[in-house]
Amino acid sequence: MSSTSSPASIKSSSTSILDKSSGTQRLGSPIQGDSLPSNIDAEQGLLAACIVDSSGEVIGRCIEQAVSADHFHFHNNQLIFDALLQLHQENKDADEILIAEKLSIAGNLEKIGGRDALFELSSRIDTTAHAPFWLDIVKQKAILRKCIYVAFEIIDGANQIQGDVDDFLAGMEQRVCSLGDEQNLRSSIPFKEPIQHAMEQIQRMISKEEMDGLLSGYKDLDILTNGFKPAEMVVIAARPSVGKTSLAMNIVENIAFSQKYLKNPKNILVFSLEMSATSLAMRMICGRARVNMNDLRRGFVPKKSAETLNAISREFQQASLWVDDTSGLSINQIRAKARRLKMRNKIHLVVIDYLQLISGDVRAQSRENQISDISRGLKAMAKELDVPVIVLSQLNRDSEKERRDPRLSDLRESGSIEQDADVVMLLGKQRKGEDIREMDRDGETESQEEDFEQIQLLLAKQRNGPTGRVNLAFRRKYTRFESMEGEPRLN
Repeated sequence: MSSTSSPASIKSSSTSILDKSSGTQRLGSPIQGDSLPSNIDAEQGLLAACIVDSSGEVIGRCIEQAVSADHFHFHNNQLIFDALLQLHQENKDADEILIAEKLSIAGNLEKIGGRDALFELSSRIDTTAHAPFWLDIVKQKAILRKCIYVAFEIIDGANQIQGDVDDFLAGMEQRVCSLGDEQNLRSSIPFKEPIQHAMEQIQRMISKEEMDGLLSGYKDLDILTNGFKPAEMVVIAARPSVGKTSLAMNIVENIAFSQKYLKNPKNILVFSLEMSATSLAMRMICGRARVNMNDLRRGFVPKKSAETLNAISREFQQASLWVDDTSGLSINQIRAKARRLKMRNKIHLVVIDYLQLISGDVRAQSRENQISDISRGLKAMAKELDVPVIVLSQLNRDSEKERRDPRLSDLRESGSIEQDADVVMLLGKQRKGEDIREMDRDGETESQEEDFEQIQLLLAKQRNGPTGRVNLAFRRKYTRFESMEGEPRLN
Protein backbone atom coordinates (compact mmCIF):
# COMPACT_ATOMS: atom_id res chain seq x y z
CA MET A 1 0.00 0.00 0.00
CA SER A 2 1.54 3.26 -1.07
CA SER A 3 1.81 6.38 1.06
CA THR A 4 -0.95 8.92 0.82
CA SER A 5 -0.43 12.32 -0.76
CA SER A 6 1.43 14.98 1.21
CA PRO A 7 -0.50 17.45 3.38
CA ALA A 8 -0.60 20.87 1.77
CA SER A 9 1.36 22.56 4.54
CA ILE A 10 4.40 20.26 4.17
CA LYS A 11 6.92 21.53 1.65
CA SER A 12 7.89 19.19 -1.17
CA SER A 13 11.35 17.72 -0.68
CA SER A 14 11.99 14.91 -3.12
CA THR A 15 15.74 15.04 -2.47
CA SER A 16 15.46 15.00 1.32
CA ILE A 17 18.36 13.35 3.12
CA LEU A 18 15.80 11.74 5.45
CA ASP A 19 13.97 10.21 2.50
CA LYS A 20 17.18 8.76 1.10
CA SER A 21 18.49 7.41 4.37
CA SER A 22 15.25 6.01 5.78
CA GLY A 23 14.05 4.15 2.72
CA THR A 24 11.50 1.57 3.76
CA GLN A 25 13.25 0.08 6.78
CA ARG A 26 10.87 -1.46 9.29
CA LEU A 27 11.17 -2.99 12.74
CA GLY A 28 9.58 -6.41 13.16
CA SER A 29 7.64 -6.36 9.88
CA PRO A 30 6.18 -9.80 9.12
CA ILE A 31 6.11 -9.10 5.37
CA GLN A 32 9.60 -7.95 4.54
CA GLY A 33 9.91 -6.47 1.09
CA ASP A 34 6.23 -5.52 0.84
CA SER A 35 4.87 -2.06 1.52
CA LEU A 36 2.92 -1.51 4.74
CA PRO A 37 0.44 1.33 5.39
CA SER A 38 2.44 4.49 6.07
CA ASN A 39 2.73 8.19 5.31
CA ILE A 40 6.27 9.53 5.53
CA ASP A 41 5.14 13.13 4.99
CA ALA A 42 2.74 12.99 7.95
CA GLU A 43 5.42 11.39 10.14
CA GLN A 44 8.00 14.04 9.24
CA GLY A 45 5.44 16.83 9.57
CA LEU A 46 4.56 15.67 13.08
CA LEU A 47 8.23 15.37 14.09
CA ALA A 48 8.96 18.83 12.67
CA ALA A 49 6.01 20.29 14.62
CA CYS A 50 7.35 18.72 17.84
CA ILE A 51 10.75 20.34 17.21
CA VAL A 52 9.65 23.86 16.29
CA ASP A 53 6.80 24.12 18.84
CA SER A 54 8.38 25.97 21.74
CA SER A 55 5.23 25.61 23.87
CA GLY A 56 5.53 21.81 24.04
CA GLU A 57 1.86 21.45 23.14
CA VAL A 58 2.45 19.13 20.17
CA ILE A 59 4.66 16.63 21.99
CA GLY A 60 2.27 16.87 24.96
CA ARG A 61 -0.66 15.92 22.73
CA CYS A 62 1.33 12.96 21.39
CA ILE A 63 2.05 11.71 24.91
CA GLU A 64 -1.55 12.27 25.99
CA GLN A 65 -2.73 10.04 23.14
CA ALA A 66 -0.15 7.36 24.05
CA VAL A 67 1.88 7.79 20.85
CA SER A 68 5.17 5.91 21.01
CA ALA A 69 8.07 5.39 18.63
CA ASP A 70 6.31 2.27 17.32
CA HIS A 71 3.61 4.46 15.79
CA PHE A 72 6.20 5.65 13.27
CA HIS A 73 6.80 3.29 10.37
CA PHE A 74 10.23 4.52 9.26
CA HIS A 75 13.14 3.62 11.52
CA ASN A 76 14.77 7.05 11.34
CA ASN A 77 11.57 8.69 12.51
CA GLN A 78 11.35 6.22 15.39
CA LEU A 79 14.84 7.21 16.55
CA ILE A 80 14.03 10.93 16.38
CA PHE A 81 10.76 10.55 18.30
CA ASP A 82 12.56 8.52 20.99
CA ALA A 83 14.99 11.42 21.43
CA LEU A 84 12.07 13.88 21.64
CA LEU A 85 10.45 11.79 24.38
CA GLN A 86 13.68 11.67 26.37
CA LEU A 87 14.05 15.45 26.22
CA HIS A 88 10.43 15.90 27.31
CA GLN A 89 10.96 13.59 30.28
CA GLU A 90 13.97 15.73 31.25
CA ASN A 91 11.84 18.90 30.98
CA LYS A 92 14.02 20.27 28.19
CA ASP A 93 12.69 22.19 25.19
CA ALA A 94 13.53 20.24 22.04
CA ASP A 95 15.63 21.78 19.27
CA GLU A 96 17.89 20.38 16.55
CA ILE A 97 21.03 20.70 18.68
CA LEU A 98 19.67 18.88 21.72
CA ILE A 99 18.08 16.17 19.59
CA ALA A 100 21.36 15.68 17.73
CA GLU A 101 23.16 15.35 21.08
CA LYS A 102 20.72 12.70 22.28
CA LEU A 103 21.04 10.77 19.04
CA SER A 104 24.83 11.06 19.09
CA ILE A 105 25.08 9.69 22.65
CA ALA A 106 23.00 6.67 21.57
CA GLY A 107 25.09 6.23 18.41
CA ASN A 108 22.11 6.99 16.16
CA LEU A 109 22.96 10.42 14.73
CA GLU A 110 24.56 9.12 11.54
CA LYS A 111 21.77 6.57 11.10
CA ILE A 112 19.24 9.34 10.54
CA GLY A 113 21.47 11.28 8.16
CA GLY A 114 23.40 13.52 10.56
CA ARG A 115 22.68 17.07 11.79
CA ASP A 116 21.81 18.27 8.29
CA ALA A 117 18.86 15.85 8.22
CA LEU A 118 17.50 17.32 11.45
CA PHE A 119 17.75 20.92 10.23
CA GLU A 120 16.15 19.97 6.93
CA LEU A 121 13.34 18.19 8.83
CA SER A 122 12.47 21.21 10.97
CA SER A 123 12.48 23.50 7.93
CA ARG A 124 9.81 21.45 6.15
CA ILE A 125 6.85 23.21 7.81
CA ASP A 126 5.77 26.83 8.19
CA THR A 127 3.21 26.26 10.97
CA THR A 128 2.25 23.67 13.58
CA ALA A 129 -1.46 24.29 12.96
CA HIS A 130 -1.82 21.02 11.06
CA ALA A 131 -0.07 18.89 13.71
CA PRO A 132 -3.36 17.33 15.02
CA PHE A 133 -4.19 16.12 11.51
CA TRP A 134 -0.70 14.66 11.01
CA LEU A 135 -1.01 12.96 14.40
CA ASP A 136 -4.30 11.33 13.36
CA ILE A 137 -2.75 10.06 10.13
CA VAL A 138 0.23 8.59 11.98
CA LYS A 139 -2.05 6.82 14.47
CA GLN A 140 -4.38 5.46 11.79
CA LYS A 141 -1.51 4.06 9.74
CA ALA A 142 -0.03 2.47 12.88
CA ILE A 143 -3.34 0.74 13.64
CA LEU A 144 -3.56 -0.58 10.08
CA ARG A 145 -0.04 -2.01 10.40
CA LYS A 146 -1.01 -3.64 13.70
CA CYS A 147 -3.99 -5.23 11.96
CA ILE A 148 -1.59 -6.81 9.50
CA TYR A 149 0.76 -7.97 12.28
CA VAL A 150 -2.14 -9.56 14.20
CA ALA A 151 -3.36 -11.25 11.01
CA PHE A 152 0.07 -12.84 10.57
CA GLU A 153 0.11 -13.85 14.26
CA ILE A 154 -3.20 -15.64 13.73
CA ILE A 155 -1.84 -17.45 10.68
CA ASP A 156 1.41 -18.43 12.41
CA GLY A 157 -0.40 -19.41 15.62
CA ALA A 158 -2.94 -21.53 13.74
CA ASN A 159 -0.12 -23.38 11.98
CA GLN A 160 1.83 -24.00 15.18
CA ILE A 161 -0.90 -24.46 17.80
CA GLN A 162 -0.43 -27.42 20.12
CA GLY A 163 -2.63 -26.45 23.06
CA ASP A 164 -6.32 -25.74 23.53
CA VAL A 165 -7.98 -24.25 20.43
CA ASP A 166 -10.56 -22.37 22.54
CA ASP A 167 -7.80 -20.60 24.48
CA PHE A 168 -6.11 -19.71 21.19
CA LEU A 169 -9.35 -18.28 19.77
CA ALA A 170 -10.01 -16.30 22.96
CA GLY A 171 -6.50 -14.83 22.89
CA MET A 172 -6.71 -13.88 19.23
CA GLU A 173 -10.15 -12.34 19.69
CA GLN A 174 -8.81 -10.26 22.56
CA ARG A 175 -5.93 -9.08 20.35
CA VAL A 176 -8.31 -8.09 17.55
CA CYS A 177 -10.66 -6.26 19.92
CA SER A 178 -7.77 -4.39 21.54
CA LEU A 179 -6.71 -2.93 18.18
CA GLY A 180 -9.18 -0.10 18.61
CA ASP A 181 -8.18 0.72 22.19
CA GLU A 182 -5.90 3.54 21.09
CA GLN A 183 -8.78 5.20 19.27
CA ASN A 184 -10.81 5.20 22.50
CA LEU A 185 -8.26 6.91 24.74
CA ARG A 186 -9.92 9.73 26.64
CA SER A 187 -8.22 13.05 27.02
CA SER A 188 -8.25 15.03 30.24
CA ILE A 189 -11.55 16.82 30.67
CA PRO A 190 -12.53 19.92 32.65
CA PHE A 191 -13.65 18.92 36.14
CA LYS A 192 -16.91 20.79 35.60
CA GLU A 193 -18.15 17.90 33.41
CA PRO A 194 -18.02 15.14 36.07
CA ILE A 195 -19.28 17.70 38.61
CA GLN A 196 -22.32 18.29 36.42
CA HIS A 197 -22.94 14.54 36.04
CA ALA A 198 -22.56 14.05 39.80
CA MET A 199 -25.08 16.81 40.50
CA GLU A 200 -27.57 15.21 38.11
CA GLN A 201 -27.29 11.97 40.10
CA ILE A 202 -27.60 13.89 43.38
CA GLN A 203 -30.78 15.59 42.18
CA ARG A 204 -32.27 12.22 41.21
CA MET A 205 -31.43 10.87 44.67
CA ILE A 206 -32.91 13.92 46.43
CA SER A 207 -36.12 13.70 44.44
CA LYS A 208 -36.11 9.89 44.85
CA GLU A 209 -36.57 9.76 41.11
CA GLU A 210 -34.29 6.76 40.65
CA MET A 211 -31.19 5.02 41.90
CA ASP A 212 -28.20 5.17 39.61
CA GLY A 213 -27.38 1.45 39.62
CA LEU A 214 -29.06 -1.76 38.51
CA LEU A 215 -31.59 -2.62 41.23
CA SER A 216 -31.53 -6.12 42.73
CA GLY A 217 -35.25 -6.13 43.59
CA TYR A 218 -34.51 -6.42 47.33
CA LYS A 219 -35.41 -3.04 48.75
CA ASP A 220 -33.20 -3.17 51.85
CA LEU A 221 -30.17 -4.24 49.81
CA ASP A 222 -30.79 -1.54 47.20
CA ILE A 223 -30.96 1.09 49.95
CA LEU A 224 -27.43 0.12 51.02
CA THR A 225 -25.87 -0.26 47.56
CA ASN A 226 -27.95 2.22 45.54
CA GLY A 227 -27.93 -0.49 42.89
CA PHE A 228 -25.10 -2.34 41.14
CA LYS A 229 -22.95 0.10 39.15
CA PRO A 230 -21.23 -0.37 35.77
CA ALA A 231 -17.65 -1.71 35.98
CA GLU A 232 -18.27 -3.10 39.49
CA MET A 233 -17.22 -6.60 40.49
CA VAL A 234 -19.84 -7.85 42.95
CA VAL A 235 -19.06 -11.02 44.93
CA ILE A 236 -21.78 -13.14 46.58
CA ALA A 237 -20.07 -15.70 48.81
CA ALA A 238 -21.38 -18.50 51.01
CA ARG A 239 -20.78 -22.05 52.14
CA PRO A 240 -22.25 -24.78 49.89
CA SER A 241 -26.06 -25.18 49.98
CA VAL A 242 -26.68 -21.85 51.72
CA GLY A 243 -28.29 -20.34 48.60
CA LYS A 244 -25.80 -18.22 46.67
CA THR A 245 -26.98 -19.56 43.29
CA SER A 246 -30.62 -19.05 44.30
CA LEU A 247 -29.97 -15.46 45.38
CA ALA A 248 -28.08 -14.63 42.17
CA MET A 249 -30.83 -16.12 39.99
CA ASN A 250 -33.52 -14.32 42.01
CA ILE A 251 -31.67 -11.06 41.34
CA VAL A 252 -31.53 -11.94 37.63
CA GLU A 253 -35.25 -12.67 37.66
CA ASN A 254 -36.08 -9.46 39.55
CA ILE A 255 -34.15 -7.37 37.01
CA ALA A 256 -35.51 -9.23 33.98
CA PHE A 257 -39.16 -8.77 35.02
CA SER A 258 -38.94 -5.46 36.84
CA GLN A 259 -41.63 -2.92 36.00
CA LYS A 260 -38.92 -0.27 36.32
CA TYR A 261 -37.07 -1.75 33.34
CA LEU A 262 -40.17 -2.63 31.32
CA LYS A 263 -39.58 0.05 28.68
CA ASN A 264 -35.82 -0.54 28.56
CA PRO A 265 -35.23 -4.26 29.23
CA LYS A 266 -31.85 -5.20 30.67
CA ASN A 267 -29.88 -7.88 28.84
CA ILE A 268 -28.29 -10.39 31.22
CA LEU A 269 -25.65 -13.04 30.50
CA VAL A 270 -25.31 -15.97 32.92
CA PHE A 271 -22.33 -18.34 32.99
CA SER A 272 -23.51 -21.47 34.79
CA LEU A 273 -20.36 -23.50 35.31
CA GLU A 274 -21.98 -25.80 37.90
CA MET A 275 -25.59 -26.41 36.83
CA SER A 276 -26.82 -27.25 33.36
CA ALA A 277 -28.89 -24.63 31.57
CA THR A 278 -31.95 -26.90 31.72
CA SER A 279 -31.63 -27.44 35.49
CA LEU A 280 -31.21 -23.71 35.98
CA ALA A 281 -34.29 -23.01 33.86
CA MET A 282 -36.30 -25.60 35.81
CA ARG A 283 -35.36 -23.99 39.12
CA MET A 284 -36.18 -20.47 37.93
CA ILE A 285 -39.55 -21.45 36.43
CA CYS A 286 -40.64 -23.36 39.54
CA GLY A 287 -39.41 -20.61 41.86
CA ARG A 288 -41.27 -17.86 40.02
CA ALA A 289 -44.41 -20.02 39.71
CA ARG A 290 -44.23 -20.94 43.44
CA VAL A 291 -44.29 -24.64 42.62
CA ASN A 292 -42.45 -27.17 44.79
CA MET A 293 -39.92 -28.99 42.60
CA ASN A 294 -40.14 -32.14 44.75
CA ASP A 295 -43.90 -32.27 44.20
CA LEU A 296 -43.32 -31.74 40.50
CA ARG A 297 -40.88 -34.65 40.31
CA ARG A 298 -43.44 -36.92 41.99
CA GLY A 299 -46.21 -35.69 39.69
CA PHE A 300 -48.22 -34.11 42.53
CA VAL A 301 -49.00 -30.85 40.74
CA PRO A 302 -52.59 -29.58 40.43
CA LYS A 303 -53.94 -28.37 37.11
CA LYS A 304 -53.83 -24.73 38.22
CA SER A 305 -50.08 -25.03 38.94
CA ALA A 306 -49.48 -26.60 35.53
CA GLU A 307 -51.14 -23.63 33.87
CA THR A 308 -49.01 -21.26 35.93
CA LEU A 309 -45.84 -23.12 34.91
CA ASN A 310 -46.76 -22.76 31.23
CA ALA A 311 -47.43 -19.04 31.62
CA ILE A 312 -44.15 -18.47 33.49
CA SER A 313 -42.16 -20.40 30.89
CA ARG A 314 -43.56 -18.14 28.17
CA GLU A 315 -42.49 -15.10 30.21
CA PHE A 316 -38.94 -16.43 30.42
CA GLN A 317 -38.88 -17.12 26.70
CA GLN A 318 -39.53 -13.43 26.10
CA ALA A 319 -36.93 -12.26 28.66
CA SER A 320 -33.59 -10.78 27.58
CA LEU A 321 -31.55 -13.59 29.14
CA TRP A 322 -28.61 -15.56 27.79
CA VAL A 323 -27.01 -18.58 29.46
CA ASP A 324 -23.76 -20.45 28.83
CA ASP A 325 -23.37 -23.73 30.73
CA THR A 326 -20.01 -24.77 29.26
CA SER A 327 -17.94 -26.42 31.98
CA GLY A 328 -14.34 -25.54 32.79
CA LEU A 329 -14.18 -22.20 30.98
CA SER A 330 -11.06 -20.11 31.48
CA ILE A 331 -11.23 -16.42 32.32
CA ASN A 332 -10.06 -15.55 28.79
CA GLN A 333 -12.85 -17.66 27.28
CA ILE A 334 -15.45 -16.03 29.53
CA ARG A 335 -14.22 -12.55 28.59
CA ALA A 336 -14.24 -13.45 24.90
CA LYS A 337 -17.78 -14.86 25.03
CA ALA A 338 -19.08 -11.83 26.96
CA ARG A 339 -17.31 -9.43 24.61
CA ARG A 340 -18.73 -11.21 21.56
CA LEU A 341 -22.29 -11.06 22.91
CA LYS A 342 -21.93 -7.38 23.75
CA MET A 343 -20.98 -6.68 20.15
CA ARG A 344 -24.32 -8.17 19.05
CA ASN A 345 -26.52 -7.17 21.99
CA LYS A 346 -25.87 -4.54 24.60
CA ILE A 347 -25.24 -6.33 27.92
CA HIS A 348 -26.26 -4.77 31.23
CA LEU A 349 -25.23 -7.51 33.67
CA VAL A 350 -22.98 -10.61 33.74
CA VAL A 351 -23.43 -13.36 36.37
CA ILE A 352 -20.85 -16.12 36.91
CA ASP A 353 -21.63 -19.24 38.99
CA TYR A 354 -19.04 -19.70 40.37
CA LEU A 355 -15.46 -18.40 40.60
CA GLN A 356 -13.72 -21.53 41.89
CA LEU A 357 -14.99 -23.52 38.87
CA ILE A 358 -13.21 -21.24 36.38
CA SER A 359 -10.18 -22.99 34.91
CA GLY A 360 -6.89 -21.42 35.95
CA ASP A 361 -3.62 -21.04 34.11
CA VAL A 362 -1.75 -24.33 34.57
CA ARG A 363 1.52 -22.38 34.52
CA ALA A 364 0.61 -20.70 37.81
CA GLN A 365 2.52 -22.17 40.75
CA SER A 366 -0.49 -22.68 43.01
CA ARG A 367 -4.27 -22.64 43.00
CA GLU A 368 -4.13 -19.44 45.04
CA ASN A 369 -2.15 -17.76 42.26
CA GLN A 370 -4.65 -19.07 39.72
CA ILE A 371 -7.57 -17.64 41.70
CA SER A 372 -5.73 -14.31 41.96
CA ASP A 373 -5.33 -14.21 38.16
CA ILE A 374 -8.99 -15.12 37.68
CA SER A 375 -10.12 -12.45 40.15
CA ARG A 376 -8.08 -9.75 38.40
CA GLY A 377 -9.44 -10.92 35.05
CA LEU A 378 -13.04 -10.64 36.26
CA LYS A 379 -12.47 -7.10 37.50
CA ALA A 380 -10.81 -6.21 34.18
CA MET A 381 -13.80 -7.69 32.34
CA ALA A 382 -16.22 -5.55 34.36
CA LYS A 383 -14.26 -2.41 33.43
CA GLU A 384 -13.84 -3.46 29.79
CA LEU A 385 -17.56 -4.21 29.28
CA ASP A 386 -18.62 -1.35 31.61
CA VAL A 387 -21.27 -3.51 33.30
CA PRO A 388 -21.64 -4.94 36.82
CA VAL A 389 -20.30 -8.49 37.05
CA ILE A 390 -21.81 -10.63 39.83
CA VAL A 391 -19.46 -13.47 40.77
CA LEU A 392 -20.40 -16.26 43.13
CA SER A 393 -17.70 -17.63 45.39
CA GLN A 394 -17.30 -20.24 48.09
CA LEU A 395 -16.26 -19.59 51.67
CA ASN A 396 -13.94 -21.80 53.69
CA ARG A 397 -15.13 -23.81 56.72
CA ASP A 398 -13.81 -21.45 59.41
CA SER A 399 -17.16 -19.75 60.11
CA GLU A 400 -18.84 -23.15 60.59
CA LYS A 401 -16.08 -24.47 62.84
CA GLU A 402 -16.07 -21.32 64.98
CA ARG A 403 -19.89 -20.95 64.98
CA ARG A 404 -19.81 -17.32 63.90
CA ASP A 405 -20.97 -15.09 61.07
CA PRO A 406 -18.86 -15.28 57.89
CA ARG A 407 -16.33 -12.52 57.24
CA LEU A 408 -14.10 -11.33 54.42
CA SER A 409 -11.14 -13.44 55.52
CA ASP A 410 -13.26 -16.57 54.89
CA LEU A 411 -13.17 -16.06 51.12
CA ARG A 412 -11.78 -19.31 49.83
CA GLU A 413 -8.25 -19.73 48.41
CA SER A 414 -7.32 -16.10 47.86
CA GLY A 415 -7.37 -12.71 49.54
CA SER A 416 -7.18 -11.09 46.10
CA ILE A 417 -10.94 -11.60 45.69
CA GLU A 418 -11.48 -9.27 48.64
CA GLN A 419 -9.02 -6.80 47.13
CA ASP A 420 -10.40 -6.79 43.58
CA ALA A 421 -14.11 -6.78 44.42
CA ASP A 422 -16.03 -3.52 44.71
CA VAL A 423 -18.85 -5.15 46.67
CA VAL A 424 -18.71 -8.33 48.77
CA MET A 425 -21.89 -9.90 50.16
CA LEU A 426 -21.71 -12.90 52.50
CA LEU A 427 -24.63 -15.23 53.14
CA GLY A 428 -24.93 -16.74 56.64
CA LYS A 429 -27.58 -18.98 58.16
CA GLN A 430 -29.77 -17.89 61.06
CA ARG A 431 -28.45 -18.80 64.51
CA LYS A 432 -30.03 -21.74 66.34
CA GLY A 433 -32.75 -20.89 68.82
CA GLU A 434 -34.21 -18.07 66.72
CA ASP A 435 -37.47 -18.81 64.98
CA ILE A 436 -39.58 -16.85 62.55
CA ARG A 437 -43.11 -17.57 61.51
CA GLU A 438 -44.70 -16.30 58.33
CA MET A 439 -48.11 -16.53 56.73
CA ASP A 440 -48.26 -18.43 53.48
CA ARG A 441 -50.58 -17.53 50.65
CA ASP A 442 -53.43 -19.62 52.08
CA GLY A 443 -53.20 -17.87 55.44
CA GLU A 444 -51.65 -20.83 57.21
CA THR A 445 -48.76 -20.35 59.61
CA GLU A 446 -45.59 -22.10 58.51
CA SER A 447 -42.58 -22.55 60.74
CA GLN A 448 -39.00 -21.92 59.74
CA GLU A 449 -38.23 -25.64 59.80
CA GLU A 450 -41.03 -26.35 57.34
CA ASP A 451 -40.64 -23.53 54.87
CA PHE A 452 -38.77 -20.36 55.78
CA GLU A 453 -35.19 -20.04 56.81
CA GLN A 454 -33.83 -16.68 57.87
CA ILE A 455 -30.61 -15.85 56.05
CA GLN A 456 -28.43 -12.88 56.91
CA LEU A 457 -26.90 -11.08 53.97
CA LEU A 458 -23.80 -9.31 55.24
CA LEU A 459 -22.64 -6.45 53.06
CA ALA A 460 -19.05 -6.87 54.22
CA LYS A 461 -17.39 -4.54 51.71
CA GLN A 462 -18.58 -1.68 49.53
CA ARG A 463 -15.94 0.48 47.96
CA ASN A 464 -18.24 3.46 47.47
CA GLY A 465 -20.81 3.04 50.21
CA PRO A 466 -21.64 1.77 53.69
CA THR A 467 -21.46 -1.80 54.94
CA GLY A 468 -24.33 -3.39 56.81
CA ARG A 469 -26.62 -6.38 56.97
CA VAL A 470 -29.98 -7.33 55.50
CA ASN A 471 -32.34 -10.10 56.63
CA LEU A 472 -33.77 -12.29 53.89
CA ALA A 473 -36.24 -15.14 54.09
CA PHE A 474 -35.27 -18.23 52.11
CA ARG A 475 -38.38 -20.12 51.13
CA ARG A 476 -36.90 -23.56 50.97
CA LYS A 477 -39.48 -25.48 48.91
CA TYR A 478 -39.35 -22.84 46.16
CA THR A 479 -35.57 -22.21 46.46
CA ARG A 480 -36.45 -18.52 46.58
CA PHE A 481 -35.29 -15.52 48.58
CA GLU A 482 -37.84 -12.93 49.68
CA SER A 483 -37.49 -9.63 51.50
CA MET A 484 -38.33 -9.37 55.18
CA GLU A 485 -39.84 -6.45 57.03
CA GLY A 486 -37.47 -3.90 58.53
CA GLU A 487 -34.78 -1.47 57.51
CA PRO A 488 -31.23 -2.66 56.79
CA ARG A 489 -28.83 -2.42 59.70
CA LEU A 490 -25.67 -0.36 59.15
CA ASN A 491 -22.38 -1.51 60.60
